[in-house]
Amino acid sequence: MFFDELSPFLKEMTQNPVAFLGGFAAGVLQLDLNQEPVKGWLEKQGIDVPPSDGSGGDGGGSGGPQSISID
Repeated sequence: MFFDELSPFLKEMTQNPVAFLGGFAAGVLQLDLNQEPVKGWLEKQGIDVPPSDGSGGDGGGSGGPQSISID
């Protein structure tokens, strides 16, 4: 049962180990793929980097907590 839950993870890791570990490291280090030098390196590798959401790469405050008022 536990192996069934890990099988997609292991399958992806064995098919593309460098890409998987690179993505894993980027996630752990919370790297933004739209900022240099990560974006430049990805483009050199021939990977299509998705366009940013227009926030300018700094988050723009849209991803953090927002204050609301309840009447």
